[in-house]
Amino acid sequence: MKATRWYGKHDIRVENVPDPGIQDARDAIIRVTSTAICGSDLHIYDGYIPTMEKGDILGHEFMGVVEEVGSENRLKKGDRVIIPFQIACGKCYFCRRMETALCDTTNPEGAEKMKKLYGHAAAGLFGYSHMYGGYPGGQAEYARVPCADFGAFKVPDELTDEQVLFLTDIFPTGFMAAENCGIEAGQTVAVWGCGPVGQFAIRSAFLLGAGRVIALDNVPERLELARKAGAQTLQDEDKEVQEKLRDMTDGRGPDHCIDAVGLEAHGATLDALYDRIKTAVMLETDRSHALRAAIFACAKGGTVSIPGVYGGFLDKFPLGGAFAKGLTLKMGQTNVHRYLPRLLDYILKGEIDPSVVVTHRIPLANASDAYKTFQEKADHCIKVVLKPEMNSLPERSEREVETGVA
Repeated sequence: MKATRWYGKHDIRVENVPDPGIQDARDAIIRVTSTAICGSDLHIYDGYIPTMEKGDILGHEFMGVVEEVGSENRLKKGDRVIIPFQIACGKCYFCRRMETALCDTTNPEGAEKMKKLYGHAAAGLFGYSHMYGGYPGGQAEYARVPCADFGAFKVPDELTDEQVLFLTDIFPTGFMAAENCGIEAGQTVAVWGCGPVGQFAIRSAFLLGAGRVIALDNVPERLELARKAGAQTLQDEDKEVQEKLRDMTDGRGPDHCIDAVGLEAHGATLDALYDRIKTAVMLETDRSHALRAAIFACAKGGTVSIPGVYGGFLDKFPLGGAFAKGLTLKMGQTNVHRYLPRLLDYILKGEIDPSVVVTHRIPLANASDAYKTFQEKADHCIKVVLKPEMNSLPERSEREVETGVA
C-alpha cells in the first residue's frame, strides 16, 4: 500500500509499504477513504516533535471502511467509521471516566519517555512519534486500528466524508477548548489562531452560548472564514491589539481566551522575536507568544483554554499575571470519544457543517506537496484532505481544478 512517511525536517515521502494486519483480537483494518493533514502534523514537519524515526507513517485524522476485524470486535466488514486520533482501551481508570486522552494502557512504547519528561504517560496517538507509542498513522491506503471495538465510531451513510472526517480530532478539539472556558450566556470569547482548530473553537463557542467571539490571526482567508462564522476579527500582529481588545470589552478584556496556535506562534512584539531567536539556537523548545498574549488580555477571573499543542518548556511565561488576575488555565489532548455522539448530533441537525474548513482536496500520492502548501499557507490553504483513491495530480492546472484556487 501507499503511505506518507517522515524522513526528517521538511522531508515527507509517499512510499509503498507492507499492508497492515490484525495483531490483536480487538483490532480492525480499515480502508482509508479520507485523511487530513493536521496543524499538529506541521510541528512534526517543522522538526519540533522529538522521538520521530525515519520511515514513520504519519496521520491521525482519518476515516474509512472496515475491511477486517479481530475475533473480539463488534465491528463488521463494510462498516463506515471515523477513528479518534488517540488510541484508548475503554477499560482503564481514565477511559471509564471518558478521559480517553489519558488512557493508561495504549502507550507502552512511549511510557518511560513520557514519565521522564512529563511525570506520567498519556494515551498512544496515531502517527505522532514514539513518545506517543510509535503507532503507524492513517495517511495511507489502509490502517490498523488497535482497540477498535471501543475507538472506531460508526457514521451515517447520508453524511459525506468531509462532514464527519473532522470528528477524528479538530472538531472535538475546538469544542473542548470552548467547553473548558465554562462560557456563560452572552460572554465574550477571544480566539488566537484561526486555523482549523480555531475555526471550530469559534463555532463551538457560539454553540455553547457566547454572545461574541473575537478572532485573531494575520492570514486574510482565515479571518474571512472566521467572520463568516459570526466572529469579529483583529490582526494579531497589530501592536495595538491589546488596547483594541480592552476597548471592545468596556476595559475588562475578553471573559475567556483560547490559544489555538500552540508552540509555533508568530508575532511582531519583542517577546515573539525573543522566542524566535531562542528556538533557533535550541535554547527554548516552544514559542509561546500567543499564550502570553491570551493571558495578558483575559479578564480577571476568566479562563485561558489551550488546545494549541505544546511539546516542551516555555520561557518568560507570565504565571504571575495569571495568578494576580485569578485566571484558570485548562489544557490537554482532547478526549475525543466523550464528544462524538453530541457533535454528530450537531452535524445531523445542520447546526454546523465541518466541511466548511476544507480548501484543498489532494491525492494521497501528492502528500509531500500538500504538506509544503499547508505549511507555507500557499494557495489560500486552510485545510487539506488527502484522498487515497484520487488519481495523482502531476500538473499544476489539474491541482487548480481540485482546489478551486488559481
